[in-house]
Amino acid sequence: MSQADLVLESLSKDYSGPAGTISVLRNVTLSLQRGNAVAITGPSGSGKSTLLYIIGTLDQPTSGRFTLMGAEPAKLSAAEQAGFRNRHIGFIFQDHHLLPQCSVLENVLVPLVAGSGVKPADEQRARKLLERVGLGHRVDHRPAQLSGGERQRVAVCRALINEPAVLLADEPTGSLDRQTAQTVGSLLLELSREQNVLLLCVTHSSELAGQFPLRMELRDGQLVPIAAS
Repeated sequence: MSQADLVLESLSKDYSGPAGTISVLRNVTLSLQRGNAVAITGPSGSGKSTLLYIIGTLDQPTSGRFTLMGAEPAKLSAAEQAGFRNRHIGFIFQDHHLLPQCSVLENVLVPLVAGSGVKPADEQRARKLLERVGLGHRVDHRPAQLSGGERQRVAVCRALINEPAVLLADEPTGSLDRQTAQTVGSLLLELSREQNVLLLCVTHSSELAGQFPLRMELRDGQLVPIAAS
């Protein structure tokens, strides 16, 4: 059996406030490989986004450890974490966060600017990704000229441009109507399979979660598997 690409070992996250310490995550343990697609549900404040941000090296656990692609990101410096994040992790948020002054193609290529720069092969890959999501005819348009679903599809392409090992999606369909949400959710799953990416998605949407082969719920700070219906 091949080694897991993401391993969480007794991961916990506490916050201190006027009312005392609040434990958001309690001894979370998880082991996943590239090709897995997992939807994580739970009520607001249950720690879904916190867990995603820790895995994405945007936050630090209070205790426990995790490894990603054989590395332990929490032990890296801030600069090293930024490089690691850029190489191995793609992010999709509820808000697409596209740059309004840039074209669709330029927005997809943005993560490469922070890395080794944009090469002709990178632009070709970006165009192929946009064609794959049905936006090949929109490469020169600005975000304001796109629908909400089209903007989110551009965000998916941007998250995949660096060929990450892990794709983290935080409420990726939360601002979309039901039909568009279903289309974007299906596309996200198809692309993660095609690109052999480990996809972790946190969502309030039971419809989106129901599209995933693996489902878990954050309950009292711990991940609980949900049996397939």
